[in-house]
Amino acid sequence: MSGPLDGVRIVDLTSMLTGPYATQILGDLGADVVKIEPPSGDTVRGIGPSRNTGMGSIFLHANRSKRSVVLDLKKPGGREALLRLVADADVLIYNVRPQAMARLGLDYIAVAAANPRVLYVGIFGYGRDGPYSARPAYDDLIQGATAIPTLGVRAGAMEPRYVPSAMVDRIVGMSAATAVSAGLFHRGQTGKGQAIDVPMFETMAQFVLGDHMGGHTFEPPIGPTGYA
Repeated sequence: MSGPLDGVRIVDLTSMLTGPYATQILGDLGADVVKIEPPSGDTVRGIGPSRNTGMGSIFLHANRSKRSVVLDLKKPGGREALLRLVADADVLIYNVRPQAMARLGLDYIAVAAANPRVLYVGIFGYGRDGPYSARPAYDDLIQGATAIPTLGVRAGAMEPRYVPSAMVDRIVGMSAATAVSAGLFHRGQTGKGQAIDVPMFETMAQFVLGDHMGGHTFEPPIGPTGYA
């Protein structure tokens, strides 16, 4: 069945979980998602149990509602083929560091030159202006960086531990899907494309801020920190 994003084409350069989860949501809403993989394939293909090689459980759960293309973006022909796809696309979404996109010759300036109306959406670890901007990030690292493991201790657990789910990847993925939808609405109103950043750390910091701050939300404080 068609959905509210029917007619929207997304060039999906994402891998692992947070980006693919975002584009899966958009595909389920009706967008035409074209997933681009290197010749070696998305790394997450090999994670978890599988019945067939390269078709692991996590990959299958995060990549429905998509079409698939293999391109080697480190070669000129691969980059040129990608830009031809972008010329007819509404969204390009990636989840490597911006520095890596620049090395591939695929920063916003280059992509917008191929299609000024495109939404150029990046999901990466830390905001561009912060001290960790060049660092890689994964779900567990961001859970630790935003002190999620300590919330369990405050609630009575014996020691800090990660949430036994890739919650950061999925929460940030949902935030990215929301940002894409808002960007498409903005373009519909103005006709203009734009670059959109969805940093994992900043997204999760605001997500748990109320739980961490508690009574210290107020000045002066009216109670302890933590989720009562």
